[in-house]
Amino acid sequence: MTSAIVTAAPEFNAPWIALSLVKGLGSVTYCQLLLHFKTPEAVLAAPYSALRELVGKDVADGIQRAMEDPHIPHTLDWLAQTDNHLLTLADPYYPPRLLETDQPPPVLYAKGNLQTLKRPAIAMVGSRHATPQGEATAENFADSLCHAGFAVVSGLALGIDGAAHRGALKADGATIAVVGTGLDIVYPAKHKTLAHHIAQYGLILSEYPLGTPSLAHHFPRRNRIISGLSEGCLVVEANIDSGSLITARLAIEQGRDVFAIPGSIHSPLAKGCNALIKQGAKLVESTEDIVSELAHIRLPNQSFSISPNGPSPDWTSLPAEASPVLVCMGFDPLFAEQIAARAGLTPEQVSTMLTLLELEGVVSHLANGQFQRLV
Repeated sequence: MTSAIVTAAPEFNAPWIALSLVKGLGSVTYCQLLLHFKTPEAVLAAPYSALRELVGKDVADGIQRAMEDPHIPHTLDWLAQTDNHLLTLADPYYPPRLLETDQPPPVLYAKGNLQTLKRPAIAMVGSRHATPQGEATAENFADSLCHAGFAVVSGLALGIDGAAHRGALKADGATIAVVGTGLDIVYPAKHKTLAHHIAQYGLILSEYPLGTPSLAHHFPRRNRIISGLSEGCLVVEANIDSGSLITARLAIEQGRDVFAIPGSIHSPLAKGCNALIKQGAKLVESTEDIVSELAHIRLPNQSFSISPNGPSPDWTSLPAEASPVLVCMGFDPLFAEQIAARAGLTPEQVSTMLTLLELEGVVSHLANGQFQRLV
């Protein structure tokens, strides 16, 4: 994005909002108008004939009526509330990494702590239908990355996104949720409490005006912001057609590093990550793999945990039979009958061990009846 735009002072929000509400005026054309006319006020005051040389009739008509939009006073009222913000291309808080991309949003609605934008960031994305092991991995990686000095960016979706935000909140709250709705709507509704905590300690961002509902085509667009804010993109679990691979592709196009955590060749949720690694993404087993790859990034705090999986369980509290059960399980999901056959134990013995291991947080009982080792 060129720096030739001469923008208005950031407190003059109404013209920026007005243009962002014009139907059919996308971010690229919005920026082109700013490059031509220099300020939002000048765009709004431009003669109709001058606008028609640059945009279609419907957009030109919309620009001339833009300041009449009833959403403007409603948005200004929202901005008057504590911790609600509008970031424009004129704002010193506008993320410089995002400004370097091909389609920087001319305006970003923000809720929370703007200081979060000052930290270098890592995007973390993955499946909405993640395994318990995948969510635990994402949470631990996010915790460790925040301790290393990064902010964690994700999309507030179920699965890996939510786990990444929770891990960052557990560390120091340095997380950014980029959403595909207006900031007066929480989607998915299940993450209402999580969104509240992110707004309290981190930041929620959206390019969409207040009141914008959840629409399918919004989410691929918001992915360019997730990757654009970040120094690199980490994919934790993803099937081969996962939307998180769109974020990874956008990250590559934006010149960002892409990292992927490998998984079992038998797991559908590992196929996307394994494919990325085949295509040149950096295989990641620990936070140190990311930090060392991004050693040129100046971080506010260089202390971090090398292991993403947290402390090891206390094996001394488990009976001797537990060890062979875990060894024969590996890390692929298995039914109890399969584990019994591998371990040479009766189904009753294995059932007892699995119950104990589940209570210790070592094994997870999946919805389909299978069991998966977590550590």
